[in-house]
This record gives sequence, structure tokens and C-alpha cells, in this order.
Amino acid sequence: MTVDTRPLLVVVATGMRHYREYLLRSIATEYRIHLLVTADPGWEREYVTGWTVVGDTTDGPAMAAVALELAAREPVHGVLCWDEARILAASYVSQALGLPGGDPEMVRRCRDKHLTRVALDALGVPQPRSLAVATVDQALRAAEEVGYPAVLKPRGLGGSLGVIKVEDPLELAERFAFVSGLTVPDGATFEIPVLVEEFADGPEVSVDAVVQGGVVTPLFVGRKILGYEPYCEEVGHFVDAQDGLLDDPEFRRVLQDTHTALGFTDGFTHTEIKLSSRGLRVIEVNGRLGGDMIPYLGLLTTGVDPGLAAAAVACGRPPALVPARKLVGGVRFFYVAEDDTTIESIEFDEAALPPAIDRAVPVAAPGAVVSPPPKGTLWGRIAYAVALSPTADECRAALDAAEANLKVKVRP
Repeated sequence: MTVDTRPLLVVVATGMRHYREYLLRSIATEYRIHLLVTADPGWEREYVTGWTVVGDTTDGPAMAAVALELAAREPVHGVLCWDEARILAASYVSQALGLPGGDPEMVRRCRDKHLTRVALDALGVPQPRSLAVATVDQALRAAEEVGYPAVLKPRGLGGSLGVIKVEDPLELAERFAFVSGLTVPDGATFEIPVLVEEFADGPEVSVDAVVQGGVVTPLFVGRKILGYEPYCEEVGHFVDAQDGLLDDPEFRRVLQDTHTALGFTDGFTHTEIKLSSRGLRVIEVNGRLGGDMIPYLGLLTTGVDPGLAAAAVACGRPPALVPARKLVGGVRFFYVAEDDTTIESIEFDEAALPPAIDRAVPVAAPGAVVSPPPKGTLWGRIAYAVALSPTADECRAALDAAEANLKVKVRP
């Protein structure tokens, strides 16, 4: 009988197959995976060696008790979670097992955007000025302090959900209820729920990085494409394996200082930074792998596997970070034009897609009722396409072709 000696990794939740299967597929090549989930897995079974159904994957102490029972039967080498709503709970599991990432306060300083601002301010990390508010009157006073245009941001959400740029007091008063009232399943809630922030101009980038012993190593930079102004919907991203920011001393210094200020010592992070006319401005730090297929673009363009890197760090092992490719990748998300649209059918004309398209995936199922932002936000996406090529222009052209060959029928 052959004994499987691969390290055992506990993974908390998995996310949607369309967006996260590539992570499990990679990790399963080198690790045994035990899931903590709220229902028996479906598509995940191909990649896992076991699972435990728990009542609530946002209840850290309860999951920690389950993990301790598992660890009593066989050694657990690491704990990993890439679901924003569950990274804090997962840190309690790591803490109970004495594993890397087992510092709930470290993760909380990323989950709570106000605590992020406080920590960065204490070390003088460049960032927009930010004030936490609970009412529209408080928001109006805060905006007078930071100046217009200002940004309204939910304190406990991610993925640019609910982030709005407002030009004047009238716009702020009209938009405040949307920001303060926006909720997502299992999202964090606060009595003081909104941040009013100074607007930072310029393009926004994200950087996915591994952190071990407090040392930050950036893996790849994503160039964010925004749409649906004044809402900051992320409608696409580009990753260039040779992005100059990866070797920029100031960029790397700010990235390191950011993690030092947060006391983030071990794990995988997704940091968003504005390249403003006044210099770099840190927007937020997520204590997890990036979403929106950005890590997948990093894998395609560099050859560095982010899933395996995150798993290695979670287990206290050295990750493999040597790039093997120098390509450009892009992802674009597609939406319907009107609110409350019922999808009758959706598909890409596969025969018409150019070779540079790596994948073209319908997300919405027939019968789904979807809306564009702001009502639809991330959940309004009906499909996405990923392209890979030697240049950004070729990549963009391939995504244009995918968009032109997306066939959607809607009910009247």
C-alpha cells in the first residue's frame, strides 16, 4: 500500500468554480487538501482528499475546534483561505494549530479598512486621508476636511464594491445611502460603516505578493480597468510579466512598509496602490490571493504558480518564485445593458475566437436575472474572457474579438 506523504493543507471554502478551480487544481499536485465547507463538495472532489462539513465557515473558533480534531488524527501542515469573508475565521484555525498566518489581529487590520488606515498612518505610509463616518451629516463634514472630489468606501467590503467618487455635497448626499447600505453574503458589518477618503488621481494597480518572516516578495502587478463611473467597478485587468513596477525601488519600499505597518508577517496578500500625480498612495490591502482571475494571469504570464506559492507559505515552506515566462495577459468581464435582464441563452462563438484567447467562460446560467452596476456589481457579470500574448496590444485585440463573439439572448 502506497502512503501519500504530501503535506496536508486545510482549505477554508473554495468560491465559484469559474473563478477558483485553477487554484485547487495546482495545489492538489503537491498537497493533500482537506476542505472546511458548509455542504458536501461537488466539483472540488476531484482535487481533495477529504472534507468536513461545518455549520458556519465564518465562525473561526468553531472551525478551529474541528481542525484540532483533524490534527489529532494526522498532522496538519497549513491552513489556506482566499475568500475575503472567511480569511479572518481561517486565521483562528491557523492560530489554534500553531501554523503560519495564525494571527487574527494581523488579518483584522486588513479586513477592516479603517484599521488599515490607522496602522499605515502610524508608520507614515503614503495613503489618502480617511475618516470613518456613520451618518450622511458626518460624511458631509468629513468631505469638507478631505476635500472634493472625495471617495465613499464601505469599511468592510472588497473588490471595489460600493466605492464611489463624489464631486460635491449634493452627490455625496445622494450616494451615501447606497454605500452605507450595501451588503454582501457573510460580509463584515460595522456600526461606523463608511470611509470618506481623499481622492487620489492616476491609474490603480494591484500587486500579489508572498510574505514570510515579514519580508514581502511581489510576484506580479495587475493594471486595473475601471468602468461604470462614478462607481469603481473593476471590468478588467492586465498583467505584464515585465511590469517595471516590480523592480521599482520606491514601489517595493512602499509595499514593504505597508506590510510592516500592518504587522503582516506570513501569508499571501493583494495590495492596491494608486500611481497618483503626488506619488504612490496605498488604497487597501487584502490578506489573501487576488480575485478577478488576476493570480491566474500571473500564472500564465510568469509561470510562477500563485496557488502553490500561497500553499507553501501557509505551510512555512519556501515557495518557488522563479519566473519562466515573459508574457502579457488580460481578463475582461461582460455585463448586460439593463437592470433585471433575464438571460435566455449565452455562449461564445468558439470557432471565431482568436488563438490568443486562453479561455472564454459564460458565468450566468439561462434563466438568471442580472443587472449591470451599480445594481449588479460583481454579481452582474455574465461572462469573462482571458487572453495571453506577447504584447498588451495583441492581448487587448483578442479580448475585443471575444466580446464581439459573445452571443447573448435575453427575454423581452
